[in-house]
Amino acid sequence: MPELTHRRRLLVLAICCMSLLIVSLDNTALNVALPSMREELGATVAGMQWTIDAYTLVLASLLMLAGSTADRIGRRKVFKTGLVLFTLGSLLCSLAPNLESLVAFRMVQAVGGSMLNPVAMSIITNTFTEPRERARAIGVWGGVVGISMAAGPLIGGLLVDSVGWRAIFWVNLPVGLAALLLTIRYVPESRAPKARRPDPVGQLLVIALLGSLTYAIIEAPVAGWTSPLILLFAGTAVSALLGLLVYEPRRTEPLIDLRFFRSAPFSGATVIAVCAFAALGGFLFVNTLYLQDVRGFSALHAGLYMLPMAALTFVCAPLSGRLVGSRGPRLSLLVAGVTMAASGVLFAAFEAETSTPLLFTGYVLFGLGFGMVNAPITNTAVSGMPRAQAGVAAAVASTSRQVGTTLGVAVIGAVLAAGVHGRSYADTFVAASRPAWWIIAGCGMCVLLVGALTSGPWALRSARRTAARFEDCPTDQSSAGAVR
Repeated sequence: MPELTHRRRLLVLAICCMSLLIVSLDNTALNVALPSMREELGATVAGMQWTIDAYTLVLASLLMLAGSTADRIGRRKVFKTGLVLFTLGSLLCSLAPNLESLVAFRMVQAVGGSMLNPVAMSIITNTFTEPRERARAIGVWGGVVGISMAAGPLIGGLLVDSVGWRAIFWVNLPVGLAALLLTIRYVPESRAPKARRPDPVGQLLVIALLGSLTYAIIEAPVAGWTSPLILLFAGTAVSALLGLLVYEPRRTEPLIDLRFFRSAPFSGATVIAVCAFAALGGFLFVNTLYLQDVRGFSALHAGLYMLPMAALTFVCAPLSGRLVGSRGPRLSLLVAGVTMAASGVLFAAFEAETSTPLLFTGYVLFGLGFGMVNAPITNTAVSGMPRAQAGVAAAVASTSRQVGTTLGVAVIGAVLAAGVHGRSYADTFVAASRPAWWIIAGCGMCVLLVGALTSGPWALRSARRTAARFEDCPTDQSSAGAVR
């Protein structure tokens, strides 16, 4: 990538953040619209889960492919294609006549979305090459997540109450088109000096693993955990995982380079991303249903109620980016783990839903924690890795986020459906959601413990050793013993 002026670099950052904004805004706004969509389309709890998980599942399955493809054929080219597909998918979603069509069109959106976030992060990584400047840029990137969380419920609630849930997808159209035109004009093309070749077998194994696991979790409350269909999909997921662990180390240029995981900070960032975004997905899903179906709030009123959480995320995300740039990721991760776990415990042990002051306290704690966690995940994932591998490293981090969201919605939705079991939400919701809140608290504790374990001196030494291996031997992974 050619050297850019400071002003041009900031413009590239702004364009990349526009793509993140529409992807994140779409998901947070959609959560508020779930009850309205359920009423119009006649969806069950599982149907609502699929409107979210169909998107995150496809996204998670294709992110690494998109990252490596962008490194190989050109990041700007893939980024532009993603903007076109995402915008087209948004238009189709707004016209969906039934639940099945909506789920299918959400998958079209996801194909485009898979080409946006990891590729944009790769562009940012290659644009901001100085570590401190890069950390600040990633902090801004994380702040956009906060903006989407703050604006998503409000914009979604306002559109649902005034126009209808379909209008949520219309917001993506002008932003997507503007980002496309600006990309064509201002974002320079770049690619890795030596990108990896396609890995179709690895890609199919990833799709089989994530798809089978998600289907089994979402459909198990209805079909039964021991039904032949659920056992078949669970067995497929296990087989696909084993296939990845056996097949990928034997490839010279695998889809998932398992050598990345020799770095303790990178492995920790992956686990933390899954846990943090599982907590977020479950948190939004449970609260949306509670506020509208139990308390009887409108979509806009529910969005306003969740504003404290969104506002804290918005404020803390850029602060965390600056903190990571100046002091490293440890403090941000510890604060995030403590506050997210405390929020879950507040709801699980003290039934915070039943008291408005406690409810808002739980929202503030969770927003603070989630705002602190995103910047260290991203920065840790890409720092220490050679710039030539930035696309794939960023894609693994983004994949971990989407896998976390997918599993969070699937598991929390399944637990909630099992607890309600066809009874009235108003009568059973608080008790039925208690296990879900303990799961969210457990995710916060995992962030705390893994963050403490993988941000110390020995972990940093493992990251330096991993980076040195890539620089000395970038493609030497031809034997089964390459990963230990």
